[in-house]
Amino acid sequence: MKVNEIFYSLQGEGFHSGMPAVFVRFSGCNLHCPFCDTRHEGGDEMSEEEIVAAVVRHPARLVVITGGEPSLQLTESLVEALHAAGRTVAVETNGTRMLPSNVDWITLSPKGAYVTGVEVVLVHADEVKVVYDGILDPDRQLSIPGFHLPSLLFLQPCDTGDPDRNALIVAASVDYVKRHPQWRLSLQIHKLLNIP
Repeated sequence: MKVNEIFYSLQGEGFHSGMPAVFVRFSGCNLHCPFCDTRHEGGDEMSEEEIVAAVVRHPARLVVITGGEPSLQLTESLVEALHAAGRTVAVETNGTRMLPSNVDWITLSPKGAYVTGVEVVLVHADEVKVVYDGILDPDRQLSIPGFHLPSLLFLQPCDTGDPDRNALIVAASVDYVKRHPQWRLSLQIHKLLNIP
């Protein structure tokens, strides 16, 4: 498996925000989102055993598999090995590919509003996180054929790198959540607090 990085930090987004977690970032993605803020192309080849050994060096029980797009490489046997090591496995995915059935927590972040021709194939997620640009209707991204909508819907302001634009997006996000109370605001606390 090509792994971009493995690091220990706090989960900065969504339901598990603030929890200590070991992050396993796989290299590569099948989409090219215009706002992507993650350098995920490079990395080293690692076996499943090497990945588990790197994860268990840290005390956190939560392991977040991310990318890029983790479904390009994640296997049921790696999830099983992490479970055997006493870890809970969460995955952050764009939902365009199936995931192993033994994953504990799925965060779906649909990108169809930003990338043409994208189809979500997942029918279940524990939470949905929509990256919001302040313009496109987040509820439109929930129109996924056959998808069972979870009760946890997170709206995350898009980080454009421009403080003035970001302030407008945050204000629009707060307004949207107030008008659509089924949504919760998700902030990237690791960026706000400058936590690596």
